[in-house]
This record gives sequence, C-alpha cells and structure tokens, in this order.
Amino acid sequence: MKIATAAYTLDWLDSWAQYEDKLAAWVSEAAGNGAELLVFPEYGAMELSTLDGAAVAGDLQQSIHSVSEKMEDAAALHQKLAAEHGVHILGASAPVNSGSARPVNRAEFYAPSGKRDHQDKQIMTRFEREEWGITGGGALKVFDTSLGRIGVLICYDSEFPLLGRALAETDVILIPSCTEALAGYWRVRIGAMSRALENQCVTAMASLVGRYDWSESVDANTGMGGIFGPPDKGFPETGVLAAGGMNRPGWTYGEADLDAIARVRADGGVLNRLHWEEQMPRVKSVTKAVIT
Repeated sequence: MKIATAAYTLDWLDSWAQYEDKLAAWVSEAAGNGAELLVFPEYGAMELSTLDGAAVAGDLQQSIHSVSEKMEDAAALHQKLAAEHGVHILGASAPVNSGSARPVNRAEFYAPSGKRDHQDKQIMTRFEREEWGITGGGALKVFDTSLGRIGVLICYDSEFPLLGRALAETDVILIPSCTEALAGYWRVRIGAMSRALENQCVTAMASLVGRYDWSESVDANTGMGGIFGPPDKGFPETGVLAAGGMNRPGWTYGEADLDAIARVRADGGVLNRLHWEEQMPRVKSVTKAVIT
C-alpha cells in the first residue's frame, strides 16, 4: 500500500465551508499522488475550535467541548472524501466527550466503503492528565482492512513496548503525533522506529506542525512525516522508508510492501517478533549483584 503521512498545519476557520475545502484539498492531493492510506496527526482537529471564536479557541476546557461537538460533522466529511477518492483515512485526533467522566483523545478511522471505527489514546502525557484533564479511552484495536491489518498508537502510546506488542499481528501501525519540542518529536520517532523493529512491521508517523498563538493547547508544534520499517532484509538499512522535512507542511509518501513484511518476519536477519517471549523468563530471573 502507498501511505501518505501529514505534516499538518492548522488554520483559523471563519466558516465550516472553509474547513471542507481545506480537508478536500489535502485528501485530493494525497489520493492524486496514488496514496491509499492517509494519516493525519494528533489533535489536528483543534482548528475546529476557531469556528466558535477566539475566546473559546484560547481556553483549554471550552476548546475541548467546542471540538467534541463538531466531530460527528467532521466524520461525515471524512466518510464522504474517503468514498469519493477510494482511500482509507485516519482522521486527525480530537478530544471527545464519549460519555465518560472526562474526554478521551480519539482518532477516527474511515474506509472507502463508508464504514468507520475509532482508536482512543491509552496513556496520557503530563499535559493531558495534569492540565487538560484528558483520560485514557477504550482498548487497542486491530483493524482488518482491504489494505491489510492496521493498528494505531497515538503519539505517547508509541513509546510503550507492550502497547506495540499488543499490535504484533498488524502489518502497519499508524502513529499520529503532536509534539511541542524537537525532543518530543524524537521521542515519538524513536518509539515509532522501535515498534517497527520489534514487530517487524511498518510504522507511519504524522505530525502537527507550526505555531498557533490563538491556542493554549497546541500553540507550538514540531515534527514531520515519516514511514519506517525494520532495518533488515527487503528494507532500507536505516529503517527509514520515507521522511519529510522538519516543520515543512505537506505529505510524505512511502510504500508498505506486505510481502516484504511477511518475508522479513519469516526469514529476517533477526527474528525479533518471534523471539519476544524469550525475554520473559530472563526478566523474571534478574538478580542483584554487588561489585565493590
């Protein structure tokens, strides 16, 4: 499959039609370049809060509710575009009031058939839990699609090996991210590349980029698109299938070859995915040693 990962910029929106035109242009460009799977970043939906004015967009709690209220309309738009262009789309994630005590961070996944499902973030960053009050959502999912088996680890989730291991049956793991500093970008990218190594699969990272002084939540963003695989047979020796330019808006394109994934899992130079369980008894048998 050909994957397009976004380095996505936010806009100040004066009308819903402006958002429709923007999203249609992004999807049309990626589909026109042959992409079958499009990945938008974490919290890219926060631009929808600007439709309610500066006071709402600039307030943490009000912006959450503003965006959450618009996500069903956003879903209908994504479904329409996925069907028109015959593509799968992981929409930009958003804080969603899902009936729990606090909002969750949710990314919706759309198929060209019109079907949709979602993935909630599992583990919150300090900002999300201490200042914004976002909470962990529903369980991880493996999406069975016409393109292959796909999983999603939202930003910080990619930094936890056991979450990645739970998606070991997937061919591709999508990693939408929103990171303020360069260090944050590299934490997520290292996580993305590590998950590709451990699972012998492809990971695709999308990033929010740019500065938005109208927002308290996504005011500064650093990153770029990237697609990674295991540094092994049939893949680049660096593990980097494609990488964009730092903070350069637009799509980054790369191929995920399912046959190459199957081959490296069966006969790679190493077999990390098969040897995972060998860690368990060794971890349990760690002993304390004193050298003086």
